[in-house]
Amino acid sequence: MTNPGTTLLAEPGPGPATTAPTATAPETAGAPGITAPGIAAFRTAMGSFPTGVTLLTRGSGDDTAVMTLNSLTSVSLDPLLLLVSVKREGRMRPRISEAGSFAVNVLAEGQREISTDFSRPQRPAGLAAMRLLDAVEGVTGNAVLPSAAASFECRLEAEHEAGDHVLLIGRVVALAGSAPGTRPLVFHRGRYTALA
Repeated sequence: MTNPGTTLLAEPGPGPATTAPTATAPETAGAPGITAPGIAAFRTAMGSFPTGVTLLTRGSGDDTAVMTLNSLTSVSLDPLLLLVSVKREGRMRPRISEAGSFAVNVLAEGQREISTDFSRPQRPAGLAAMRLLDAVEGVTGNAVLPSAAASFECRLEAEHEAGDHVLLIGRVVALAGSAPGTRPLVFHRGRYTALA
């Protein structure tokens, strides 16, 4: 995906996923006989790993910023830490860095449309985003979706630059889950899918 600040691996869409060429880049310096894969091959290979889909939020009310991402990882149980990855030069990173908090909302199977809405460069923001999501202000001052499969409100614990992205480590200070049996939205091979 080419949208600034969005980390879905490919543009969601109907139909079968396309397979990118698997050509490799020139030989890796210092490692004879080993070639580095190209970006297209890497994206295709990573697309074989199914993920959930989330909305990362910063702020609420007029100050709401939201983006779709699928890079959510549990890091630690003691203390409760999670990790999200955002583009280093994207819009969301400076907002989170300055405020020191964010929320992650794990989308449910029926929330595909809002996932797509917030993966675009010209995505809704402010009160329009709050209304579209039917979001509420959480304890950290960030938008939370009561309809999400789960939500995690975090204080920013650390930032680590990693290539063209930044890993944001959040300490979970509040969380909410949905009703038992809520099915998550799943993204695999460049498209939305469902658990069997």
